[in-house]
Amino acid sequence: MSETHANDFLVRETPGKLMRKFAIPCIISLVVAALYNIVDQIYIANADYLGSFGNAANTAVFPMTVLALAIAVMIGDGACAYVSILLGRHEQKDAGRTIGNAIVLTICSSVIVTLLYLLLAEPILTLFGGRVNDETYRLAREYFFYITLGIPFYMFGQAMNPIIRSDGSPRFAMISTVAGAITNIFLDWLFIYPMHMGMAGAAIATVLGQVLTAVLAIWYLCHMKAVKLSKASFGMFPGLMRCYLPLGITSFLSQASLVVSMAAVQNSTAKWGALDPIFGQPQYTQIPLAVLGIVMKFFQIAISISVGLSAGCIPVVGYNVGAGRRDRVRTLFTYLLTAEAIVGFIALFIVEVFPRGLINIFGAANESEYYTQFAIRSFRIYLCMMPLAMVNKGTFIFLQALGKAKESMILSLVREIVFGVFLPICLPMIFALNGILYSFPTADILTFVLSVIIILQTYRELRTA
Repeated sequence: MSETHANDFLVRETPGKLMRKFAIPCIISLVVAALYNIVDQIYIANADYLGSFGNAANTAVFPMTVLALAIAVMIGDGACAYVSILLGRHEQKDAGRTIGNAIVLTICSSVIVTLLYLLLAEPILTLFGGRVNDETYRLAREYFFYITLGIPFYMFGQAMNPIIRSDGSPRFAMISTVAGAITNIFLDWLFIYPMHMGMAGAAIATVLGQVLTAVLAIWYLCHMKAVKLSKASFGMFPGLMRCYLPLGITSFLSQASLVVSMAAVQNSTAKWGALDPIFGQPQYTQIPLAVLGIVMKFFQIAISISVGLSAGCIPVVGYNVGAGRRDRVRTLFTYLLTAEAIVGFIALFIVEVFPRGLINIFGAANESEYYTQFAIRSFRIYLCMMPLAMVNKGTFIFLQALGKAKESMILSLVREIVFGVFLPICLPMIFALNGILYSFPTADILTFVLSVIIILQTYRELRTA
């Protein structure tokens, strides 16, 4: 097969087979990426010298890694979608220039983010609840410093992952992420337990895993299949940026708006937790923040599967749109929505039936019964609309792959900014600390109503195209 037609299998193989081929490695990559922070939290929770204080510190830092990820996926997912469309049109030169520009843009933006984080560490940690008590703040500063040093490697690996998939190599994208995660898991154990390095050890282990993923991505970029990079590929090309960055804006907004929502949730948790009869006591102040961080991490695993299903479809959708095969795109959309709902119901079953088992993984044996009981209640209420959350997220990203950036952006902003900020601020005024737990499922129900309208409209457009 000639290089020009290297990806023509995307219009020949059945949509179901293509979805499995691209989505499964993408799911594994994203779940493993989510495990970076989760593994840190599991080891931290079970270290008796860190416990819930360390967990609360981890929760305070986590939103800033999501913000860095938001910038990386805007560049990577946008480039992935546009490169896939270009390859569908057999426009190899512009595909190479798009990838080269994405590399340059990722490096520059990651350096800027790192410098800003180092300069603004104190107000950032305060914004996300890191000052809930002195011990939590001390541990959060330690963890945040080392995590920040790894931001350039983290952003590069995450941005290149979808680009590697657009070149028709979802398996390599998966392998590079898994290799980094395995490194992190081993080093977490080594640094936290035998070497007793605490939060610094957890952060350094994470960064070293991210370095490995970035190195593997660099190796692949030198051995691409459908696109060959040259010196002329690298540069700032405003015309191409105007084409591909809008396709990644939804990925950015879905992550960045999540950070805004996290700020609202975590600040409300600190505020209303301090007013709670139990958690207002100094020895228990950090528990609500630590527990909600754990619940959100479980949700992060589930949503990684959701995003993997839809993001794995981006190269397939883009190529088929470029080739004029919208009938195949419609079929793929049906498969995606069905898979998203199934994943949501499986996740819902786990959180409703096994919440005690989940919280035991995160060091419940070392904490008070208040920790366990609040965690059980949080899992069962906060995540009770998981099927709707999965369908919503899949819809956002599929619309992005279709080039419907406006619709995707509106849905994402409404979910995370309008509902995700307004509800956790207002509902506690009625239900106190429980209002924060009610805010999440309420937001998913309201967003689903809007998603159904857009889904039906999209089906009509694909049917008549």
